[in-house]
Amino acid sequence: MIEIKNIVKRYAMPNNPHQTVHLSPIRSNAVDGISLSIKRNSTTLLKGPNGAGKTTLLSIIGGMTRPTSGRVIIDKKDISSLPENFLSEVRKKYFGFIFQNYQLISGISVIENIMIPAYTSGKNPERLRQRAISLLEKLKIPHLAKQKIEHISGGEQQRVAIARALVNNPSIILADEPTAHLHPDLTVDFIKIISELIQGGKTVIISSHDVKFVNSGITERIIELTDGKVSNDIQMLAN
Repeated sequence: MIEIKNIVKRYAMPNNPHQTVHLSPIRSNAVDGISLSIKRNSTTLLKGPNGAGKTTLLSIIGGMTRPTSGRVIIDKKDISSLPENFLSEVRKKYFGFIFQNYQLISGISVIENIMIPAYTSGKNPERLRQRAISLLEKLKIPHLAKQKIEHISGGEQQRVAIARALVNNPSIILADEPTAHLHPDLTVDFIKIISELIQGGKTVIISSHDVKFVNSGITERIIELTDGKVSNDIQMLAN
């Protein structure tokens, strides 16, 4: 379902402002020539230390960051050079994003946060609201629908973030360090939720160095990154 071909993401590093001789900017490759194929309805873990390129690669796959070179193909469609308005439609159709810091909006309610990705879809607002309520029920927090985001706990915020990622019923879920700020018990709850999404036919890619994902039983493949390159590609045994 997902193919990335020789992806490079290069950033210009600023020179020392105290240098008296002008030099060209130093170039750093956050992702350095990665090629991968990820099958439909699978669970892939991007693993590696901070700075290995996990978040950048995840962002490129999801069309949030453009690669410096290389191609990203989703469902046989090359999205690498699409204009932003078309790329936005691809993101809404295919991807649900769960960010490390959730990126929920304070001052508005839980249900309003969930509906945000769908506001520009042209769908009936009442049907969207019912979809959001259904997701809250599935995630066992329907009583929080009218609560302001700043008044709920971290674990509850994560469930809201999951509901928001699912509101457009995407086929691919991208999760960036989703358990970084969670108590270990809540990490176990998150893994259970992800397991249910997988059983429902979602393709899941998780960026994390949390060892619980390795031993969770939901991970089918571990791609280890080092300095922007794939250093190991492990196929896990089916459970």
